[in-house]
Amino acid sequence: MFKGLLAFGAYYAALVASTSDGSVDVPSCPATASVAFTTAIPSGTPCPLTRIDLCHTSTTLNLVFTAYNETNFYYNQDHKTNDNIWAYEAMEAFIAKGSDDPQTYLEYEVGPNNVTFNAFIYNPSRVRREGAPMDQAFISDPLGDGFKAVTRLDKLAGTWTTESQIPLALFNGEASTGSVWRMNFFRTITSASEFPEQKLCGWRNTGEANFHVTPAFGTIKFV
Repeated sequence: MFKGLLAFGAYYAALVASTSDGSVDVPSCPATASVAFTTAIPSGTPCPLTRIDLCHTSTTLNLVFTAYNETNFYYNQDHKTNDNIWAYEAMEAFIAKGSDDPQTYLEYEVGPNNVTFNAFIYNPSRVRREGAPMDQAFISDPLGDGFKAVTRLDKLAGTWTTESQIPLALFNGEASTGSVWRMNFFRTITSASEFPEQKLCGWRNTGEANFHVTPAFGTIKFV
């Protein structure tokens, strides 16, 4: 068992290192590429491991989020679609088509109770600069629009996993092999005793306690 744990740790250390430059080629499903992170934003101190497996079809981006070393599974049981689930525990993807630092992008989040937040963000300063415009346009019927999310909790193992599907038509992006995207991935961690304080964890460090810094987004290519 000890050897198994060492192998597990070595594998994810290598995965974190291999995607740390922020450039990932994402294949057609069912093959997948993965990104992983173990550091807090902005401090760089340790965070529980989070992994995202990605693949694409001609019409969807498929994401499997896995949160490891979870102890709290903390969410607001009264929350419904597009409520402020980001204030509790969530895993998040910020997604834009194209190679530029985006000013408009999808913010997609899911909590341990399978509630999702789905909105296009308008962030013309690219960094949520104080005094600059910052707005959101909610996707009010994500299921009807082709989003899918299935979340499973394993409290014994200390993990929760969400299988997500996002329609590429949102980005005029169907049949997108060869296309370039900008993305970043995050996880928020808190508990009943710590709320509203949170630990902010992420793939590409934004340099501040603010996920909305688009120059930090990684580059994803559909291959």
